[in-house]
Amino acid sequence: MGFEINRFSGEVDDELLCPICSGVLEEPLQAPACEHAFCSTCIHEWISRQPTCPVDRQSITQLRPVPRILRNLLSRLSITCDNSIYGCTAVVKLDALTNHLAECEHNPKKPVPCGQGCGLIIPMDELKDHNCVRELRALIHNQQQKIQDFQQEIADQRFQINEQKRELYILKDFMRAMRVSNPGMPALSDDIDREELSRWSNTLSRARVTRWGGMISTPDDMLQAMIKRSLSDSGCPARIVETLMEKCHERSWPAGLSSLETRQNNRRQYESYVCKRIPGRQAVVVLLCDNPHINDDMMADPGLVMIFAHGIE
Repeated sequence: MGFEINRFSGEVDDELLCPICSGVLEEPLQAPACEHAFCSTCIHEWISRQPTCPVDRQSITQLRPVPRILRNLLSRLSITCDNSIYGCTAVVKLDALTNHLAECEHNPKKPVPCGQGCGLIIPMDELKDHNCVRELRALIHNQQQKIQDFQQEIADQRFQINEQKRELYILKDFMRAMRVSNPGMPALSDDIDREELSRWSNTLSRARVTRWGGMISTPDDMLQAMIKRSLSDSGCPARIVETLMEKCHERSWPAGLSSLETRQNNRRQYESYVCKRIPGRQAVVVLLCDNPHINDDMMADPGLVMIFAHGIE
């Protein structure tokens, strides 16, 4: 519906009136063929029942904004504030009405802070019935409900992820079974493993080892179990977790790392490792896909797990 004409100061030209509601045009739109202008709400409601112009009954297939000159004429009109019934005496230009209403001291819906201590922002006309304790309880209840909804959503997503992992493991088992009978399958399976390993590596943060002397080359079973769990939690594929954990002890390391003496002799080489941080642990994974520059006697496939007492940044 358009603006009531009696709210405007002075005369209002007929071309600024909506033919449907007879009020001053509000958010006007125009019929392209006949160029008649209407309030946006009025014309949309009209054409929802019959797609013709209310003035000359020409067909309307679309609407367009009115010309700039018409918008300029409307913006120059002076109108009383919507809150005049609440005591506001302001008369403003039509294009300034929205800004005025947002700041109008007589606006019953103007957001104001509660002065009783709860700190909530509420509409001015609700202040008299405002109860801080009741409103804060309602706010807490709403937040708790949102938390429960988020937790349920997370649980649902975890379930979907686990289902996708299960299907992926089934597919991989099938592919491994096919490797025996199909000569092309081993190469395809290896390509998939390499791509999966590279994708996981990209999710890990780059690590810097500041104290290579803090390396634990013979981790006990408990420490290995902790690292294994962290690898799994980080998204490392299950089969690769097992393979990496088999190489977390110096007895399974390549020749260049197999003893304290060889490690000391080759220190300059392993200082050039590209290391990725195992989340939450003083441990790194050194993957073959990240270290093509490392010699074979300093690297294993698909990589190495190195655990430290300290010195990982």
